[in-house]
Amino acid sequence: MMLITSSWKSGKTFKMIPTTADCPFVECIYDQELKVLAVIGRHKKDTFHMVEKIDPNGDPEIRKTPRRDGNPYKQERRALDTYQEYYLDNRGDIISFVNMFAINGSTFSIDDHLNANEEGLPQLEVVPTEEV
Repeated sequence: MMLITSSWKSGKTFKMIPTTADCPFVECIYDQELKVLAVIGRHKKDTFHMVEKIDPNGDPEIRKTPRRDGNPYKQERRALDTYQEYYLDNRGDIISFVNMFAINGSTFSIDDHLNANEEGLPQLEVVPTEEV
């Protein structure tokens, strides 16, 4: 896998992308807000999800009364193939994983992303604006 700089939510982060067809992972992305490395594996599994029912035209069917959560559409539970996901939240485990699987791990600096401030976002410099 190769480390790249990317954007996620409202800030910069790093991702890992596969470089060969036999890579066991589809993608890895670091969430600075949660301080978690999400690893998406290549293996698929059946997982149940609530999906909207659709009419013969392909449009979502509307319920007579909205659900308690405010959703106005009919839903049904379906088994869908989804990729296996893993979440690393320990800093040492994240560094070990990156060093083990990233081909550019020794030259790519992930410290800026791992050392983000407590809110999970990089420090931004606030420039005062002039009032007119």
